[in-house]
Amino acid sequence: MLNPPDVKQTYLLNVRRIKTNVNYFYYKGKVDGKECSFKVDTGSDVSILNRKLVDNEMKKIRIGNLNLKYPTGERVPVEFEIEVKVEIGRYSIVVPMFIADINDDCLLGADFLKIINLEKVFETAFGTPELIKEVARIKDSSEKIPVSLKELFNENSRNLDSSEKDIFADFLREFRDVFSEDIVAGNCNVVEHVINVQDSLPIKQAPRRIPIQMRGEVDKIIEDMRTQGVIEESQSPWISPAVLVRKKDGTIRFCVDFRKLNAVTIKDSYPLPRIDDILDQLAGNYWFSTLDLKSGYWQLKIRPEDKEKTAFSIGRGLWHFTVMPFGLCNAPATFERLMERVLRNLISKICLVYLDDVIIFGKSFAEMIENLRKVFLRLREANLKINPKKCVLFGKEVKYLGHIVSAEGVTTDFEKIAAVREWPVPHTKKQLRSFLGFCSYYRKFVKDFSSLAKPLYALTENQIKFVWGEECQKAFEKLKLMLSSSPVLSFPKEEDEFVLDTDASNIGIGAVLSQKQDGQEKVIAYFSRVLSKAERNYCVTRRELLAIVDSIKSFRHYLLGRKFLIRTDHVSLQWLMSFRDLEGQLARWLERLQQYEFKIIHRKGISHKNADGLSRRLCESFGCGYCAKVERKCAEESEKAVARIVFEGEDLREWRRAQEEDPSISIILHGKEAGVRPPRSEIVARDVSAQLYWSYWDALVVKEGILYKNWEAPNLKFSFLQLVVPRKRVKEILQETHDSPTGGHFGINKTLEKIRKRFFWATCKQDVEEWCRTCEVCISKKGPLGKGKSPLQIYNVGAPLERVQMDILGPLPSTKFGNRFLLVIVDCFTKWVEAFPLKNIRAKTVAEVFVSQFISRHGVPTEVHTDQGKNFESRLFSELMGLLGIKKTRTTPLHPQSDGQVERQHQTITNYLAKYIAENQKDWDRWVPMFLLAYRSSKHETTGITPAELYFARDLRLPVDLLRGGPSKLCERESLPGGNFVKNLKEKLEEIHSCVRERISLKSFQMKTRYDRGAREVLFQEGQRVWFYNPRRFKGKAPKLQSNWEGPFRIIKKLNDVVFCIQKTSKHKKKIVHADRLAPFFERELENR
Repeated sequence: MLNPPDVKQTYLLNVRRIKTNVNYFYYKGKVDGKECSFKVDTGSDVSILNRKLVDNEMKKIRIGNLNLKYPTGERVPVEFEIEVKVEIGRYSIVVPMFIADINDDCLLGADFLKIINLEKVFETAFGTPELIKEVARIKDSSEKIPVSLKELFNENSRNLDSSEKDIFADFLREFRDVFSEDIVAGNCNVVEHVINVQDSLPIKQAPRRIPIQMRGEVDKIIEDMRTQGVIEESQSPWISPAVLVRKKDGTIRFCVDFRKLNAVTIKDSYPLPRIDDILDQLAGNYWFSTLDLKSGYWQLKIRPEDKEKTAFSIGRGLWHFTVMPFGLCNAPATFERLMERVLRNLISKICLVYLDDVIIFGKSFAEMIENLRKVFLRLREANLKINPKKCVLFGKEVKYLGHIVSAEGVTTDFEKIAAVREWPVPHTKKQLRSFLGFCSYYRKFVKDFSSLAKPLYALTENQIKFVWGEECQKAFEKLKLMLSSSPVLSFPKEEDEFVLDTDASNIGIGAVLSQKQDGQEKVIAYFSRVLSKAERNYCVTRRELLAIVDSIKSFRHYLLGRKFLIRTDHVSLQWLMSFRDLEGQLARWLERLQQYEFKIIHRKGISHKNADGLSRRLCESFGCGYCAKVERKCAEESEKAVARIVFEGEDLREWRRAQEEDPSISIILHGKEAGVRPPRSEIVARDVSAQLYWSYWDALVVKEGILYKNWEAPNLKFSFLQLVVPRKRVKEILQETHDSPTGGHFGINKTLEKIRKRFFWATCKQDVEEWCRTCEVCISKKGPLGKGKSPLQIYNVGAPLERVQMDILGPLPSTKFGNRFLLVIVDCFTKWVEAFPLKNIRAKTVAEVFVSQFISRHGVPTEVHTDQGKNFESRLFSELMGLLGIKKTRTTPLHPQSDGQVERQHQTITNYLAKYIAENQKDWDRWVPMFLLAYRSSKHETTGITPAELYFARDLRLPVDLLRGGPSKLCERESLPGGNFVKNLKEKLEEIHSCVRERISLKSFQMKTRYDRGAREVLFQEGQRVWFYNPRRFKGKAPKLQSNWEGPFRIIKKLNDVVFCIQKTSKHKKKIVHADRLAPFFERELENR
């Protein structure tokens, strides 16, 4: 039996002290290992611990100003609750207690007796307790809950009756530990975030400068995150820059730019649920609750070895996250995995989850409270905290994922749609794309969305100039109106029949999915899209069928596996499934539809307005064989309008008027009609054309008011009339006789002959020559005048490894070692060659071989010259060049001549290998070392000596030397003392290098002399317009039918004598090209004459 402590005889009733002479119910024990005296009071509902026994280190739960009530009506304020380990007698249990100022150490109330099952002792002694209405110890339901949750209670209990409010209050009190207003960090251990970068090297970025006026606020943010345990000091080799964004309320949002870290992170493919699928599962419910997790991502920890990868700096100190930060590419997948694991077996039954947004639903209040209890128990078990300020409980209409959800269905969020009404008119493509992106989120609420938005989408295309016209303004206003008055879409029900209304127009297709619910037809979703250019050529029947096929595809998750009704205003589709012997596209479409069970009925257009009525025409047959032929013909041939020059009716009057308006022709025309030749004095003052016409006076005639020139053959056997063309119609004649399909873009002679048989004007020959010479179509195919090679540029070096050239030879047949490529490196001075077989040509492989095989043997070269291969232009290779202090240069596109030595070496290698490899060609890598020995010991035409002698000052010893012994010079050199040998070797190398430099200079001059005989003089200047030679291959197109010259481009900068920077327009990328690919661009000046 427990002995009572030696205290004054008092007892407490409901935390009220009453002086008596009773010394019962006092016992000694321990609280969290501390000696303590306990008072057992069956009249107190709760257990209370004296504030003096509570240490600062003990974890307390703030519950607000809770009032414990005396029977007299007096109240004792309580702010904190704590869980302590109570050791009393044979009991050792954890008991929740309130903390208050009381005279005793600890008061054990009725809640403690219930925990240790002592209530059964009272039942044994006194019988079953009487059920009476409990005397209210707390004034109302809201007094049961902590102050931090009162606002949540008041906001969400407005639609509840008194009994439901009591249940709600008890629920909040029970799960008050699941809510938190404070920042929580790393409290969940269910899942850890992993950052998998495989073998990627640490990424180090320079911190961005912080504005002076922000530094104080930023330092406070850093200190707060450190105190909360979100970040800690780091010694990481990784570093990402911090980004500061000013929010609307003026405060700073602290972010870290993890883009480079994300680029090397292996992506997590864990899927996020589709929002429309989530909303569809809410059918048949009347109560909804939404939860939002406090501090979202920060409740998850990062795997310890991955913390260093999140390191960042603001310019002072280095920090890394201990929890999962925002901005990591795999963070959404990790969080979705966590939530689906925590709520496993509950999702889709009583709740749905999208990242940190959870919605719980039920058909009644009792079901709703039970479902909430199940979810909260799971969250408590995972130690996840909820933000009470962002929760909505027991709602009949709630906001979820940008939508309003109710028992009637789902509609747009009115607060977000309100922003659409005030949306300003876009002035740039970026602003327009932002508007369309917002609208697309709610497109399922807008019937024929794609057709309405088509003018706006067309304006966002890259090649289209941004011009905001009347059509765009109308579409903009219409979309805003439709979104701000969007209908309520009902939830689909499993037992009711679906109805699909489809229709097609000349520009798009659309569909409305409905369901007959409670005798009414309710809209479930809309579908629409714009037809492509090829689809707009379809006949009406085919477009209508396309509307059915695509709408069923869009609503597949609703329609597959159940019977539904299709309504169309196109009568031919009633017999859709009965046609036979279909081929091509129609056969594929019908095959796709066979997996569905549906019935098609016809509905007149006047009744089909929900899918848009169309003016209709029937095809000759559903098979539409004629239409198919027309479509194939249109795909193979593009129609081109051909201009015609007609000389009948009103057109004669046009020619008459044009001749009268031309001053050079009108004076001759009027003179011919009057029969009087104008005096020469009047003609001299006019232009050359008038003088030429005057000289042909006798050959000119007027017929039906039009001036002609009579042309006679030299043998005088036949003649014909040539229409005299006014200056303003010369361009029209040239376009018809040269540019049109009947003109054929032929040369000067053919075009001139064609014109002379029909027309005459004074400068005919000069105009035809200029027109053909400046025709962009002809030049782009045949090439412009002035094209050709530029003078050879000499780049000589004077020492070994001053410049090396590197290139990849291959792909070659795969050998038994897996080699398919050959890395070839040539020293431009000594002509020394290295060749390394490779299995692949990834940048990492090439860089490793270059360092381990070449640099380790020969040292670091001064300059490396390559082509523009991706492996040589990669960031890895560029950083390697920078670390080693190597100057990296490259060829210009389509100009391998600047990499000529290594390119020529490819030919030498392939010629050698072809003579020795096996018939299957899979042993070529075995012969590469033998080739290198043969080439290095052979005299080079340019240097006059072998690469080995130029490199080592001695020849290589070959197998042939075994027949006669080593060279005598070598034996003599080896007999010299060590010091003399080094001196002689150095002198010999200097002598050889000097001679080779002179020989290379002489050979280069001779080569340049020969090459420049056919070269043109390069006179391109900055700002000049030029043609650009750019041959490209396209799949499905014949190279011989393509045009290789593009233009005009403008020269932006002259980099050296033969390399230029060009650009087509300010919107196009700049190109660095060699002068061999450029030619002058000549403007047409015909209109200016």
